[in-house]
Amino acid sequence: GCGVNKIMTVEASGIAIAVAVGAVMHLPVVFAKKYRTGNVSGETYSALVHSYTHGNDYNMVIAKEYLSADDTVLIVDDFLAKGAAVEGLMDVAAQAGAKVAGAAIAIEKGFQEGGKRLRATGIRVESLAIVECMHDGEIEFRPQ
Repeated sequence: GCGVNKIMTVEASGIAIAVAVGAVMHLPVVFAKKYRTGNVSGETYSALVHSYTHGNDYNMVIAKEYLSADDTVLIVDDFLAKGAAVEGLMDVAAQAGAKVAGAAIAIEKGFQEGGKRLRATGIRVESLAIVECMHDGEIEFRPQ
């Protein structure tokens, strides 16, 4: 009921989940590349993102031909920790004038601030599982 017409993610691990969601919803999937490569031609939208997993910055890009002000996107990703990737995708969507209906996450690291910070901005974030904490080889999930 949110008018979503595209699924949006960032390469590489988010693509499989985004494609599955796109297949179920019968919607196309657009993904941001972490680096501009030879197969990204023309003008692009971009956002600088810090990867806490890899400890580096990257400039995610989406060719302008794939995203416009007519789009309402659902951001889909595998993990949510600090929220930088989702924020980068939200930035790219805003540059295009597209609306963000929300974010669908497979696993959220509830012990990191990303989910809480994103929800505080008003974006709807839904996670299949939220890891509350990890200690001594045990994983504790947040009750849902």
